[in-house]
Amino acid sequence: MKLTLTTRLVVTAVVLVVGVSSVIAVLTTVAMKSYLTSRLDQDVRRSVRIFAAQADTDQPGGPGPGGRYQPPRTLNAVIVGDRREGQVLGDTPGAQSTLSTRALARLAELPRDQAVHGVSVPGHGSYRVAIREVELASGGGVASGVLVTGLPTTDVDAATSSLIRWEIALVLLGLLAAAATGLLLVRRQLRPLRDVAATAHSVADLPLATGDIGTLERLPAGLTDERTEVGQVGAALNTLLEHVESSLAARHRSEQQVRQFVADASHELRTPLTTIRGYTELARARPETVATALAKVEEESGRMTTLVEDLLLLARLDSGRPLDAEPVDLTRLAFEAVVDAQVLAPDHAWVVAAPDEPVEVTGDELRLHQVVTNLLTNARRYTPPGTVVTVAVTDGGLSVHDDGPGFPAGLDPFERFVRGDASRSHDADTGAGLGLALVKAIVGAHGGSVSLASVPGSTTITVALPPARPVAVRPPTRIGV
Repeated sequence: MKLTLTTRLVVTAVVLVVGVSSVIAVLTTVAMKSYLTSRLDQDVRRSVRIFAAQADTDQPGGPGPGGRYQPPRTLNAVIVGDRREGQVLGDTPGAQSTLSTRALARLAELPRDQAVHGVSVPGHGSYRVAIREVELASGGGVASGVLVTGLPTTDVDAATSSLIRWEIALVLLGLLAAAATGLLLVRRQLRPLRDVAATAHSVADLPLATGDIGTLERLPAGLTDERTEVGQVGAALNTLLEHVESSLAARHRSEQQVRQFVADASHELRTPLTTIRGYTELARARPETVATALAKVEEESGRMTTLVEDLLLLARLDSGRPLDAEPVDLTRLAFEAVVDAQVLAPDHAWVVAAPDEPVEVTGDELRLHQVVTNLLTNARRYTPPGTVVTVAVTDGGLSVHDDGPGFPAGLDPFERFVRGDASRSHDADTGAGLGLALVKAIVGAHGGSVSLASVPGSTTITVALPPARPVAVRPPTRIGV
């Protein structure tokens, strides 16, 4: 059977109280009985001296030296040779009862030392007795023998029994008090823990599987004080809820992005498919347009192929597929990309700025070439003729700057299928809006970062990449192409 924490704490407290109380009671009983027995033994030694004085004066039962009498129920016995006699004094002077032969035999067996011994006297109960060796007149002569004197332990036993009864009653009373008080205090102290559990249950009842969950309930500051154990649990729960909330929000954003991505991809693919279908129907209806239709179909197929390859690359990068990690001459890539861009857009001014020594980074050369090409393509498409585009290669990265109109405020050009204002485009083929998204994904897969600073007349995209060791000297610092 599983016990609750409250029950276990209360039972533990009660067991401790009962255990400590029992130990105290036992020690108190032993100490009290030892004390009373010690006092009784003192009385026994005093009584044996009185009895010895009486025996010397031949006045048994009378007063001893100084007129002291032995108390009632005192046991006196004389054992000298074959002479064995004894009596127990009564409650009134002169009253006494004779010891039986069996009782005298039991007393004769006691060791003859100076100690006080406990003995059960047949017919008279438990006694503490002392033995004293003496020489007494016997048969006209003097014989050695012993005097035995004892006092009953009735009072000591009664006091001890009464103390034990009181102790049992007090222990039981303490048990009940500890159980009631412990239950009250433990429930009060565990109330914050129940509040923590209630918050956890309320969060667990939320539909977290789908949709936007919003803000999860948190524990108040009073339950997150880490100086207490419950506060540590509360703080840990709040941290967990924050993590769950951020993770679920990220998941929801990812789901929304996937939905938007699928919708945008479908839209981008639908356009060339519609064009291909239209020209196919045109070629079937008008055979003389077959050549034109095939050329257009080929063009749209190429566009679809590029789009699908970009989508596949993004999917691979999103899945975390590793890229090659080899030293790549970033300076060479920049020069090659600028030469290609100059051929495609001779009406732009293309400039490369690089250090005297080549810059190497660690990565996949093919994908890094795609990064540089996409950046230059973006600058070529969205800037007017005469724009100066500068590619600056630095240690651990590069930047592409142009003095074109810049990106519109609030636009994130690194989002997928995002295009700027149509008025910015000076190229009939504006693409699918995946160029800078691929740049961000490829650079991120290399462990780098991409940043944008754009205002009208000045736009800079900076790419930071993991550096590699330097190699041989390359072309001059600044070259205009």
